[in-house]
Amino acid sequence: MNRILEGLRIVEGSAFVAAPLGGMTLAQMGADVIRFDPIGGGLDWNRWPVTDDGVSLYWVGLNKGKRSVSINLREEEGRELARSLITAPGENGGLFLTNFPPSGWLAYDKLKEERDDLIVMNILGHNDGSSAVDYTVNCAVGYPYATGSAHRDAPVNHVFPGWDAVCGVTAAAGLLAAERHRRLTGEGQYVGLALSDVAYGMVGNFGHIAEAQIKKEVRPPYGNDLYGAYGRDFGTRDGKRIMIVAITPRQWTELVKVVGIQEKVAHIEALMDRDLSREGHRFEARDAITAVVRPWVEARTLAEVEAAFDGTGVCWGLYQDFVEMVENDPRCSPANPMFEELEQPGVGRYLVPGSPLCFGASPRVPVKPAPRLGENTDEVLASILGLGDGQIGDLHDRGIVAGPTSE
Repeated sequence: MNRILEGLRIVEGSAFVAAPLGGMTLAQMGADVIRFDPIGGGLDWNRWPVTDDGVSLYWVGLNKGKRSVSINLREEEGRELARSLITAPGENGGLFLTNFPPSGWLAYDKLKEERDDLIVMNILGHNDGSSAVDYTVNCAVGYPYATGSAHRDAPVNHVFPGWDAVCGVTAAAGLLAAERHRRLTGEGQYVGLALSDVAYGMVGNFGHIAEAQIKKEVRPPYGNDLYGAYGRDFGTRDGKRIMIVAITPRQWTELVKVVGIQEKVAHIEALMDRDLSREGHRFEARDAITAVVRPWVEARTLAEVEAAFDGTGVCWGLYQDFVEMVENDPRCSPANPMFEELEQPGVGRYLVPGSPLCFGASPRVPVKPAPRLGENTDEVLASILGLGDGQIGDLHDRGIVAGPTSE
């Protein structure tokens, strides 16, 4: 992480992926992100994957560097405490990131009564306020019908929550943009961001809407082939799998040279009346190209392929599962400045990432672990709301707030 946003205070009320990811993105750039949760944990406190002791690796993964407050949100007094945190004074505060419904005790108009320049970044499922998650959005935007083997009769879901990820970093960018607007004008605002709008917008950005309207085509699945250029997976002699991609002219010419298929490529061009220096023509001739590349790859071990490709312009990558990635890939190790070993309470010592952004004017600092639930309740109530020890003790006694040892 780094300290480029140091001094900025954001209150987060969230669950699932997008909103916690947005908050963590800001925390890893130095913002003070204070997450409030119900006593005993919210919807994602125990979400899988979990340790053998039931500690959620999902929760600690998305909440690194934040502070945690546990509040009894079923009681009006607890809700009032949460509202007071959201609207607490200070020029660098008054920023609320949430994916909770913008109604009832969290309605923007109600919160704005307590702080006129309040900024609320509210992540919704759909822009009409109805609920959605990544899977129920992704099924509607075409990708499952363009994913998987060409020989299948049902849509294929991928396991990566892509729309959640894009939505989370979009929320972080939107919150910073609104904060800049407030610095220039003094004006707060409500910012709505629908998960489905992120998905539909990105589908349009990638040309799929235009493809459907103008070309009247439904893109079929192509397995592991790269659409529109050349790319396919191959097996090596020792049972490893690699992906080879040739999008740019240099990537293509280097692949042809290293594999030694110049004459065969010329034959394919003549036979199919295609110019394989063009991306689209390589895609159309992908099966013929694969037929001459595959024997070269299958005759070699991974080490021999790597040695042949090393120092050339060939673009390729190795297929790895999560364990192989962690055990063998230096990009996922302390050799990469983004990563470091961290002791996470309740979990143990393991490798965690900081921010992928590398700011020249703001050097990296050590990554902070995710807090224990309610770890910072007392210090936040004292430092931000100005409550004394007696007042905080009374709130504990009456079950309005909790700390890490009273859950």
